Amino acid sequence: MLDTQLSSSLSHKLFRADAVRDNEQQAASESSVTLLTLMERAGEAIFRQCDSAYPKATQILVLVGQGNNAGDGYIAALCAQQAGRKVTVCAVEPERQLEGDAGEAQQRWTNAGNSVCGFSDALLQNADLVIDALLGTGINTYIRNEFAQIIDALNHHDVPVVSVDVPSGIDANTGHALGGCVQADITVTLVGIKPGLTTGVGKQSCGQLVYDDLGVGEAFAKLARPYATWLDIRQFSSLGPRDVHSHKGSYGRLLCVGGNKGTAGAIRLSGEAALRSGAGMVRAYVHEKSIIQVSAGRPELMVTSEGLSDALQWASCVVIGPGLGQDEWAQQTFTQVLKHCQSEDKPIVLDADALNLLGQQASAYTLEHSILTPHAGEAARLLGVSVDDVESDRFNYAKQCAQRYHATCVLKGAGTIIDNEDSVAVCRHGNPGMATAGSGDVLSGILGALLAQGMSLDIASRYGVTLHAKAGDDLAGLYGQRGMLASDLFDAVRALINQ
Repeated sequence: MLDTQLSSSLSHKLFRADAVRDNEQQAASESSVTLLTLMERAGEAIFRQCDSAYPKATQILVLVGQGNNAGDGYIAALCAQQAGRKVTVCAVEPERQLEGDAGEAQQRWTNAGNSVCGFSDALLQNADLVIDALLGTGINTYIRNEFAQIIDALNHHDVPVVSVDVPSGIDANTGHALGGCVQADITVTLVGIKPGLTTGVGKQSCGQLVYDDLGVGEAFAKLARPYATWLDIRQFSSLGPRDVHSHKGSYGRLLCVGGNKGTAGAIRLSGEAALRSGAGMVRAYVHEKSIIQVSAGRPELMVTSEGLSDALQWASCVVIGPGLGQDEWAQQTFTQVLKHCQSEDKPIVLDADALNLLGQQASAYTLEHSILTPHAGEAARLLGVSVDDVESDRFNYAKQCAQRYHATCVLKGAGTIIDNEDSVAVCRHGNPGMATAGSGDVLSGILGALLAQGMSLDIASRYGVTLHAKAGDDLAGLYGQRGMLASDLFDAVRALINQ
């Protein structure tokens, strides 16, 4: 049986913002430092990143709000000034005296003979670099107008931005923009990596994500419960060599169901992706008018439009949905496949129109040995909500989808989420070049191939998503993002799965 293992470290774990707030004081105490020391370390880490990424920036504008994020900003401003930079600190309320450790940091800035000014557009025009310390991880409601106006002005200027902990305006837990958010070039997130920075709008807005545990990571890891795992291809061990004494039957029998008339290409992509991912035998069940298009393009695929019952008995795993359609043929095929897999406890991957047909059922199937692979629109239809709802809280709706069908839900998109009811993971790989027709069909074939070869549902879903996304990154690195075809992924997947 194929299997692979997932390594673990703090940089591969995601922590909700409240978990960081609730545990950072004790983590600091057990590391023999104070919260003020953590703030000092945070400010120093921010400036180090600024100095490393933008060494020629001589005029730095620091935008501060009213919480601890502002304190980090004041310390960063002092560090920059001490390094010889010209620094301007701008506050939403320049006359307001902050409290606690943030107040101490503010006082250090003014005690050094510096002032705090109000915002004006001219400040942005004169800056080489902006440090965004306006809003931290505590916000979960729409931002006030005075913050929104500054954020809007910042986003309209061509000046590099380094955000402290999260880009201002992003919900650190969901990645949703709360009425507007900073588009950062770099985000330095502190103590624990927040889930909202890894998916959806949050992933887009944070730019390059840099993590610093501020020297309390070991203590924090013992105290806080991680919310999710952040997946990287390097976390997965090699599949290892194949047995010399093996044959095609040793590596699974996958049935790919779809390819209605006029949509043969989708099931062809799934089938070939499965072959390139190591499945021993792949059979495609398609509409009779799609047989020639599928079989002529890839002779290694066994193609049929008859004998679905026999094909289902033959298969060790099923993929259904690519090019399936929603007409009478599709509905009859869907019902027969789902009933068989449910009664036989057979692993099944549902994609594309299979998800749309599933969402139309009066009562939910129980699909405990299944992987559902919706994008936001398909997830919205499965759950009876809007696409905006799904994108506003991707973690929540991935969980709801998994719970409704007792399945593993792969919610595709920027920062694909994998939820199996009991645990959550997010893929850190992937790029916009993969937003092309057929990319999801390739993913379903990869997932089906791993299941057919005997990989556990949990590992197959995580490894398959990561493999697919990393293949896209490798291609983008070689040729660029534009013009990537779904079929381009085949060779890249084959290379990665053999490493």
